[in-house]
Amino acid sequence: MKTQASAIICAGALLLPFMQIAPAHAAPSPEEVKRLGNDLTPFGAEKAGNKDGTIPAYTGGLTAPPAGFDKAGAVRPDPFANEKPLFSIDAKNADKYADKLSEGTKALMKLYGDFRIDVYPSYRTVAYPKFVIDNTLKNAARAKMTDDGLGMSGARAGIPFPIPANGNEVMLNFQARYQGLSFQVPKYSAYNVDSNGKLVLSSQGSWTMEYPYYDESRTDEPVVLNRARASYTGPARRAGESLLAMDPVNYADKGRRAWQYLPGQRRVRLAPDIAYDTPNPGTNGMSTYDDVNLFNGKLDRYDFKLVGKKELYIPYNTYRFSYNDKPEDVFQAKFINPSVVRWELHRVWVVEAKLKEGQRHIYSRRTFYVDEDSWTVVASDQYDGRGQLWRAGFAYLNQAYDANAPISTAGHYDLISGSYYINIWPGTGGVKFMSALQPDGAWTPDSLAGQGVR
Repeated sequence: MKTQASAIICAGALLLPFMQIAPAHAAPSPEEVKRLGNDLTPFGAEKAGNKDGTIPAYTGGLTAPPAGFDKAGAVRPDPFANEKPLFSIDAKNADKYADKLSEGTKALMKLYGDFRIDVYPSYRTVAYPKFVIDNTLKNAARAKMTDDGLGMSGARAGIPFPIPANGNEVMLNFQARYQGLSFQVPKYSAYNVDSNGKLVLSSQGSWTMEYPYYDESRTDEPVVLNRARASYTGPARRAGESLLAMDPVNYADKGRRAWQYLPGQRRVRLAPDIAYDTPNPGTNGMSTYDDVNLFNGKLDRYDFKLVGKKELYIPYNTYRFSYNDKPEDVFQAKFINPSVVRWELHRVWVVEAKLKEGQRHIYSRRTFYVDEDSWTVVASDQYDGRGQLWRAGFAYLNQAYDANAPISTAGHYDLISGSYYINIWPGTGGVKFMSALQPDGAWTPDSLAGQGVR
């Protein structure tokens, strides 16, 4: 059995005990595996609701599109559009809800007296295809964490560690979370809002993600976890640029491979710096490359400690935000318009990441909050070298009910400069899911050159 430690206490109740944080893998016992599909969902969340009834029991998620959904389109209507907030939380009543707010949320309320979150009824909308559920159940017994938590083996086409033993396994679950086999944001935008409230388009274009790891037709061990391609159409100074990156299942075997096409140079070049804390030009340098989706990339620079589980107010079922057609109304001075963001109470895994001795990064410490149903990092707190809370991150999650896939976009507030950004915001371009992977030949440096503007 795995060593247990005391779990975070939320709302006066002891939540699901978590396992010890040692980087070595300890496979769950047969008795633990049997919990999947019983008191735990097949993907490892607590099936029951909370004792207050403010978090419902899991009953299968949202799989039926609402009336008015265009199957040929990529924009998903809000199935909860007629609901009104139950209540709001701001600086005046934040103390009452402090145990259910991230440090970043509390800091925003302290910094801006008019910042608020509107709390709605909670719905556990996440749902997965049958093959993902079936493989997750198999992974529980066959998957192993390898190389001090830098990779995994034995897992395929499902959540690797539905009963996580440590922080690395939770983060590997996040990296291998299901977002469909392949999807495209055909016309995304990234916006910065500076400390003066000026809205700036930092990048625009198409974004494609594929997950060869979720190719259920393959019987061999997956090597490539995911691959991403960005083709920039704006602003004018970036038009014609393109980017290609691939992440492996096991970083100890093979690291990230990335290439860029720059029209000014008319050539494709290797881009080894597209990782860690290199400033991301897609957000005008307001974030790092490993800030994408609140975290991505190799796990080698931090020690990831699984602190426990707690209830947290987080952005959830954010259809009105994600598919909005008026960015100037959404991205206002100081913070995103509270009226377009839905917040709900959900259970999250809490992982503390502390910079390893001898490693370098602009963040000395990071706290990640991982949704128990989608395995998405839904919020983060990031600290500078002095230990001061610097950036508060949030992912805006909703369920693609036509594709049985949860998907999100993310951004950070800079609590020191007073600015913020959002990256890969779909807006009216929506998110399109594909049922097949592109040929491997579409993911080569040569293919990237062929897409560039010359």
